[in-house]
Amino acid sequence: MDWVRGEAVGHGSFGKVSFAIPRKQSTQAMVVKSSAASRSTTLMNEKTILDELKSCPNIIRCLGDNYSYENGEKLYNVLLEYAAGGDLSNKLKNSGDHRLPEFEVKKYTKALLKGLHYIHKTGYVHCDIKLQNILLGDDGQVKIADFGLAKRVESKKDDNLRCELRGTPLYMAPEMVTGGEQGTPADIWALGCVVAEMAAGVPVWNYSNITQLLMTIGVGDELPEFPAKLSEQGKDFLEKCFVKDPRKRWTAEMLLNHPFVADQHYDDATVTLNDETCGSGTPSTSPRCPFDFPDWVSDASAESSAACSITSLPSPAIQELLNLNGGSWSTAPAERLRVLVGERRPESDWSAADDWVSVR
Repeated sequence: MDWVRGEAVGHGSFGKVSFAIPRKQSTQAMVVKSSAASRSTTLMNEKTILDELKSCPNIIRCLGDNYSYENGEKLYNVLLEYAAGGDLSNKLKNSGDHRLPEFEVKKYTKALLKGLHYIHKTGYVHCDIKLQNILLGDDGQVKIADFGLAKRVESKKDDNLRCELRGTPLYMAPEMVTGGEQGTPADIWALGCVVAEMAAGVPVWNYSNITQLLMTIGVGDELPEFPAKLSEQGKDFLEKCFVKDPRKRWTAEMLLNHPFVADQHYDDATVTLNDETCGSGTPSTSPRCPFDFPDWVSDASAESSAACSITSLPSPAIQELLNLNGGSWSTAPAERLRVLVGERRPESDWSAADDWVSVR
């Protein structure tokens, strides 16, 4: 598709985002995500993942890619559908009391679960679910975006993928902090953070210091605080997301049958994945009420690797934190977190995620 770069929309560690104006008349509104061709591995990976997920209406659509030469530099470009409704972070800020009414929280939560279920069934973990990466179409439909940190679901033998630090600290799951494990349960923990933030209007953690934040997430039994005005069903839903042991955390498929979202109905296109629709699965394995929880264990997340390598560092504060320990994590939780209480305690306004890419 022939296009011209328009006004810049956002930027981040993996590239810049601009409006893309078709040279020929078109009804398709687009943005283009670009990076230098020499540093385009991450963006190419994102394009590959989006191509595999293109059938789900709750995931931002990729419209193609190409190369261009601009200001003497070769750029790799990925064209994406334009989400005219902005992201959930801005919607929250623009709401009357900076929180959303529960019926909206339920609606967005169910749509998110549909997208996450599809992502997980296709074999991926998003790794960076947060309000800024959840976009809204002009009809209000949820679109999960920014797959720059996404990766294949780990198996026991994927030792090279273990102990990668990915995501935004506010939304990190305990197993990510203490053991470098980031399977599909980590996305569910992040989903819980998003749901609580939509309902309360503030992040689930209230720490100005990243060391204190990671210590709280990774050590002890403290859980995020539930919004006071959330219904009992909503609080029960969050209890299923905020389970310290990832093996016992509910899956997206199970949560789709939770009473908090099960009665939510709105128009949504359906797609197929091995005879399943986007966001739905085999109902016989999912709970029908908060008490119908099967006794199950996931072997995939029960074991951590002895070899650790840090390949994705979207947060400058995290980079500084890693430098305290020679750039790698220990597999022992106590040793892994020892660095957090050293003499140097990096502080950063990480609650304002300046390094995420806004695709709107």
